[in-house]
Amino acid sequence: MTEPIAFDAQSARHALPLLVAGQAQKEFFVNEAFARIDALLHPAIEGEAIEPPAAPQPGECWLVAAPATGSWAQHEEELASWDGTQWTFCAPHDGMMLFDGATGARIVFRSGWQRITRPAAPTGGAVVDSEARAAITLMRDMLATLGLFPPA
Repeated sequence: MTEPIAFDAQSARHALPLLVAGQAQKEFFVNEAFARIDALLHPAIEGEAIEPPAAPQPGECWLVAAPATGSWAQHEEELASWDGTQWTFCAPHDGMMLFDGATGARIVFRSGWQRITRPAAPTGGAVVDSEARAAITLMRDMLATLGLFPPA
């Protein structure tokens, strides 16, 4: 006789709840999975905060800063997404990238959230350097347009 297959209760990467055969009230698990997918698919945050906003709108997503308080306590560095009833928390993984609507920049997670700072415009030099400065300034502006640097 073959051994029964053992299933995990959640997915390994984003802790999406998994269904098992004969499970009662599957809609709770499916809806939880959809809420997490909604928060993680092309994630964009309103900003970073240590406590939940007073009147969040459904679909708002925030990056929980330290030291978190209230219903966000113990969820530092996680994404908090409001579904209209409750907060859904998603732990970050290396390589995850967010768009921060408050700053207009992208944030990447690599052993902690990393923010790129916009480099200073080049200065100094002689006539030949004017072309190099113009090229570097153009590259800075293009990277800012792509969201890799915060806008000026």
